[in-house]
Parts: sequence; structure tokens; C-alpha cells
Amino acid sequence: MGGEEVKGVVVPESVLKKRKRSEEWALAKKQELECTKKKNATNRTLIYVRAKQYAKEYDEQQKELIQLKREAKLKGGFYVSPEAKLLFIIRIRGYDQCYAPKTRKILQLLRLRQIFNGVFLKVNKATMNMLHRVEPYVTYGYPNLKSVRELIYKRGYGKLNKQRTGLTDNSIIEQALGKFGIICIEDLIHEIMTVGPHFKEANNFLWPFKLKAPLGGLKKKRNHYVEGGDAGNREDYINELIRRMN
Repeated sequence: MGGEEVKGVVVPESVLKKRKRSEEWALAKKQELECTKKKNATNRTLIYVRAKQYAKEYDEQQKELIQLKREAKLKGGFYVSPEAKLLFIIRIRGYDQCYAPKTRKILQLLRLRQIFNGVFLKVNKATMNMLHRVEPYVTYGYPNLKSVRELIYKRGYGKLNKQRTGLTDNSIIEQALGKFGIICIEDLIHEIMTVGPHFKEANNFLWPFKLKAPLGGLKKKRNHYVEGGDAGNREDYINELIRRMN
């Protein structure tokens, strides 16, 4: 067997090969680490710029809303907000109270498999028709920016390789949604809040939110919200419920 002689000691060829392989691996790992560091530095700058841009956009929207309300008040009228594009749905009743197969199927399609699960949905005719079928088992409304941000930051989990993964790092989001230009948590919040062009992909990436039982409890699950109960559409009042369940 071939080898190399070092100070009268023959080093086996297998050891030399192993040493060479280890050196190559160490070099490749070092290069990869340097490349990742450079990429992270670039991403940090980009994330900061985007977050600043989004904050400015949200502020401008808020100022415009206040201005429109003031103008309407001066003219002696009321400002009617445009129709909401985003819904947040919370399941408030369990499977033991749900007997109809179609109702069960709709709840599965909405990814509301457990009590106090919550999901975001885009407002359209199909969604509203489905919600009317399962209205006694869910409550829903129009979340604001504060609710969306708090839910994603506190209870947000992503679906990575078909597994539930905590959003502990922007790289997890980039890995799953980078091809859609969503590289950080602020991008994800913006896409959900504005119901952007890649809302479907962003929403499917988010695992259904597992909320706690509401602080102070529910009033009456069997009755509709307008009858003093909890089920059905509660519009902007969903935000108060999210605060109690987050």
C-alpha cells in the first residue's frame, strides 16, 4: 500500500486522503459562511429600508383616513370606510356540536380543525358563502394592523417542509417565500394586511393560529353576535376579541 514517509514513519494513504478531504470540507464551509455573512448584511439593509417604507405607508393611510373623516364631519355627513379585503376567522365551537358533513368539510377547508384556531382569509363571494354555512361555529371580522402584527409576532408559525416551524428567524420566511419577494416578517405582515398579489402563498405558509381561551370568557356561543352572543360577523370588534385571545 502506498504512503508518505514523514521522519521515518510511513503515513498510510487512507489517512492522507482523509486529511485532504477534511481540508476541502473546511475550506468549502468557510467560503459558505463568508457568503452567508455577506448575504445577511445585504438583507439587513434591505429589510430596514422596507420596514421604514411600510411604516411610512401605514402612517399616510391613517392620516388620510382621519382627514376624510374630518371633511365628512364638516359637511354634516359620515365617512363610510371602503369594504374590507381581509378577514380573520376564529372557531368557537368543537366537533361534538358539528354534525352536518358539509359543515365539517368547510371547516376543514378553512383549516379550522380545532376550537380557538384562527386563520386569515381574503374577502370574496366564495369565502362569504362558505362562512354563511359555518356561521354558528365561527366568529369573524376585519382585523387591523395592530392585530395582524401581534398575531404574527406572538403566535406566528410557518409551514416549512410540511412541518410547523416557529418564525424565529427571517431566513425561515425567505426560504419558503423568497421567490415571491417576501424575505422578512415585515414583508409577510404587509402582504397579509394589504392582501397583496402573493397573499395566497403567504397565507398558506402561515400555520393556523392556536389561540388561548378568551380572557373573561365568551357570552353565548349558540347565539349570533347581533343577538348578544358570539357567533358570526362582528366586523371591527374582532380586534377586541383577538386582544383577549392572543
